[in-house]
Amino acid sequence: MTPSPAEDLEPPIRQMFDATNREDREAFLLAFAEDAVLDDWGRTFEGRERISDWNANENMGVHSRIEVTSVRREGGSVLVGVEVRGDGYNGGGTFEFDVAGGQITRMRITG
Repeated sequence: MTPSPAEDLEPPIRQMFDATNREDREAFLLAFAEDAVLDDWGRTFEGRERISDWNANENMGVHSRIEVTSVRREGGSVLVGVEVRGDGYNGGGTFEFDVAGGQITRMRITG
């Protein structure tokens, strides 16, 4: 059996995906540093409170399910290919993560 690309993820990144797929809001937020930044196609959400708002409206709020399709590293960032489905966006994309201190410090969503 071929291992899932998700098995190669840093723990907080895997936690973010697992929490999204379980709709566990608390675990989702705890994957992020207090001062983390989430950039969704140029719209920036700074800090856990704003990331929580994004999550409620555009991630768990639309019952997103995210499958990791690839993982690669460039410099200090982790680029994760994804396939998203749910009641909002459906399709592929790339999530770029920076991690420090065991938490996500930056997440950037692109196509």
